[in-house]
Amino acid sequence: MKTKNIFLPKYFLFLLVLMCSFSSQSQVLRKRATLLMGGRFDISIVDKDSLSAEQDINEVIAEISRIENLISDWKPDSQVSEVNQNAGIRPVKVDREVFELTQKAIRFSEITNGAFDISFAAMDRIWKFDGSMTEMPSAEAIKKSVAKVGYKNIILDSTQSTIFLKLKGMKIGFGALGEGYATDKCRKMMLEKGVQSGIVNASGDMSTWGKQPNGKDWNIGITNPFDTDKMVEIVPVNNGAVTTSGNYEKFVVFDGKRYSHIINPATGYPSTGLCSVTVFGPSAEMANGFSTSLMVLGKKEGLKLLQNYPDYSCIMITDSGKIIKSGNFKLK
Repeated sequence: MKTKNIFLPKYFLFLLVLMCSFSSQSQVLRKRATLLMGGRFDISIVDKDSLSAEQDINEVIAEISRIENLISDWKPDSQVSEVNQNAGIRPVKVDREVFELTQKAIRFSEITNGAFDISFAAMDRIWKFDGSMTEMPSAEAIKKSVAKVGYKNIILDSTQSTIFLKLKGMKIGFGALGEGYATDKCRKMMLEKGVQSGIVNASGDMSTWGKQPNGKDWNIGITNPFDTDKMVEIVPVNNGAVTTSGNYEKFVVFDGKRYSHIINPATGYPSTGLCSVTVFGPSAEMANGFSTSLMVLGKKEGLKLLQNYPDYSCIMITDSGKIIKSGNFKLK
């Protein structure tokens, strides 16, 4: 068995994609790693020959680059940057794709009661997780840090396909949600082309389809955040998505309480209680929104939310190392 380590700089967790060795006369597996959307993408494609697989990978990279140029909030010439530059000034007309992605993000903000918020990009970075913090920020500073955050201040006009941020200084940013969207789009594109198997892994937000060349499912190993040489679970995945949010390398401790680098956009306070959350489901875009939101909501409220979406299941690891699975999680 060959083991591939995939590093997740965004969440500082590790997912192991375990690929069994194989022999096949009709299919080959090709892999490539590249930096896109501010993070690492690992692309694995199974096709009839090496040339076809490499061409498929090129097409996947081109599609991710197209999406990045459309929605990146750090590229000054992207449509999202134009929306942010005109916050409090005027609505900005955007492509339908950007408009609909924003619509979905706002709906996700609504179902999580603000635990996820596309306007988190305007949050002041007052929490430091580089070892320099010696005390908690004041309640006043924390409240001020989220003054420009609030998805209810995003005005959409479906007829004109415009986005307007009501407050000056507001910003929207898709972050990992955009990466999950990109992996889903690439999977759809490859399936429509007739490529029957592969993985597009965006720093841990991964969309999979088909099987390995040996006919077995892709196996996703979830590393124990307290001992990265061990795994807490190995999960077979076929035509599904997996995303992980976690904090075990970026946190601070005050008065014995651990505060995560994942901030509640509604309150400005870091999430507590959970060390990592891995979500399984059909869409990496949705799964990413859930994994981040569950970290913020915590065990009880997070599991309660997920009950409304039976296509999605999760594995949580608490700060004390306890493993909790949603009631619908089933290991094949």
